[in-house]
Amino acid sequence: MCDRIFNPATILVLFSIVLNHGMSSSLEAAERQPGDRPNLIVIMVDDMGYAGVSCFGNPYFKTPEIDRLANEGLKLTDFHSSGTVCSPTRAGLLTGRYQQRAGIEAVIHPVSNHPEHRKGLRKIENTFAEQLKQAGYRTGLIGKWHQGYPHNTSEFHPDHHGFDTFIGYHSGNIDFISHVGDHVKHDWWHGRTETHETGYSTHLINRYALQFIKDNREQPFCLYVAHEAIHNPVQVPGDPVRRSEAEGWKRWKPANKAERIEKYKGMTLPIDVGVGQIRQTLVDLRLDQNTFVLFFSDNGPARDFPSGSPQWRGGKGSVYEGGHRVPAIAWWPGKIKAGTSSNTPAISIDVMPTLLSLAKVKMPEERPLDGVDLSPVLLKQQAVAKRPLFWASLSNNGRRSEAMRHGPWKLVVQHPKAKPGTFENEKIELYRLDLDPGEQKNRVKQEPEQAAAMLKQLKDWYQDTQSTATPQPGGWLSKGT
Repeated sequence: MCDRIFNPATILVLFSIVLNHGMSSSLEAAERQPGDRPNLIVIMVDDMGYAGVSCFGNPYFKTPEIDRLANEGLKLTDFHSSGTVCSPTRAGLLTGRYQQRAGIEAVIHPVSNHPEHRKGLRKIENTFAEQLKQAGYRTGLIGKWHQGYPHNTSEFHPDHHGFDTFIGYHSGNIDFISHVGDHVKHDWWHGRTETHETGYSTHLINRYALQFIKDNREQPFCLYVAHEAIHNPVQVPGDPVRRSEAEGWKRWKPANKAERIEKYKGMTLPIDVGVGQIRQTLVDLRLDQNTFVLFFSDNGPARDFPSGSPQWRGGKGSVYEGGHRVPAIAWWPGKIKAGTSSNTPAISIDVMPTLLSLAKVKMPEERPLDGVDLSPVLLKQQAVAKRPLFWASLSNNGRRSEAMRHGPWKLVVQHPKAKPGTFENEKIELYRLDLDPGEQKNRVKQEPEQAAAMLKQLKDWYQDTQSTATPQPGGWLSKGT
């Protein structure tokens, strides 16, 4: 018996089996063929306008790692957020449908008695994380959620929407140092566990994004990195706390333009470093040939920083081009041709169908997607069929505005001095973007038929989204529901 246990040949065979098992496990990711259930990473920054990074025209400083992503991949120069502010764009991104269908048209507001406070992403919605998880992907969200406050209902928590891992915050923004949210409560979580930890929020988001990649490298994964920056509070690493539960929020005011630019740079470069860390980690783990990365912003520039481009009119909250045309970069070595660009019009609701297509996951039938699969644009430099794009914005004070784009034409509808939440006082504007990209010359009088046709199409679209929209509590026009 002892001879059989300690027989050198037997020991050698057992050692070989154990060694080979360990090697096969550690090399599983590397052995997956490029394009075979690729890993998927979506990086969304907050309140960064079209010229927020140097490869899209930032005149103030360089963003070398994001530029490298563009040099090794593809720039989408006509990419748009589906909303003009935080929560709506995120709802559209997650569901692949116009956010109006989910009943999330405005910022989910931190103040408890605001008409939009009690809204959030309901379980009936179908997210890309849910679809990919059902297909065997590990899913993670690191950073900003802003799809409802779980203290109103646990239904709004990310783990009800397909995310295996959630590390981040629920509110619209947190103090980068104290992690106190815009509702003036501490708001940093690991799953459902409130976690007090030291660290600048961008650094924490970078750290946990890398950890998720390393922890899940041996299986297909989908990671949604939702950066807080460059949203306020305005804080760079080393700055003091500006918001606390005891004293509320002390807003930062710049002494001069130079100080404003320095803060802008100081909040942007940690994102740039994080993008570089993700790219390098993928290379080091031999995952780069089998990982698709998409970088973009959730809306146009806030007034805190000059990240917008002078090419485009308007900023955050506006349905003019500057409010929703954002920088976007797609990267996948060996699949996406390096150093390319595309001016194909695209929108953030296209992300979900694109992810599902790349992962070879069937599109949901019960809640059809509004977005389209962009993989022909990304992988083959082909165009997608022309289609109209729509925007409907609802501000924190209940002011509405809408827009529609089709081909070179852009229709803008404003409602000056209307009652909050209503569509009263309709004012129509019409632009030819190919001749007037800055939307300066209103052509309604010259092209009344074009304007009328687009206005009807815009109203029909909005009515369609409302006909089956998910019910939400509250709202500007609610009767106490």
